[in-house]
Amino acid sequence: MQRFFYFYMMQNTFKNIDEYILLFPIDVQKKLLKLRKVIHLQVPDLEEYIGYQMPAFRYKGKPLIYFAGYKKHIGFYPGAEGIHNFKKDFEERKYKFSKGAVQFPITENLPLDLVTKILLFKVEEIEQKKS
Repeated sequence: MQRFFYFYMMQNTFKNIDEYILLFPIDVQKKLLKLRKVIHLQVPDLEEYIGYQMPAFRYKGKPLIYFAGYKKHIGFYPGAEGIHNFKKDFEERKYKFSKGAVQFPITENLPLDLVTKILLFKVEEIEQKKS
């Protein structure tokens, strides 16, 4: 069953974030919903959409952040600058990360303090590009 679930996830297209989240087990759904809520609380007036088959958010018409659920982690995608500026935080917390993504282990609490810092950094990045 689990193998089918992940195959379905990879083959399907989603119309909105709710559809995406509902395909996960309840414990993962709760984490994804919490992450979504924190994103909206920190940055009002966001536009939600599905980008690259992941939940995504736009701020003032510009892509802000993406996230995705996986078997062992939640992927958080703040882009190259978002990763670069918080590399030390990821290393201290022993998170796996790459050029454009960081992995939050599914077995741990979400690092909402770090998510908030990254979001505010990304908002500032977009604001500076507009001026």
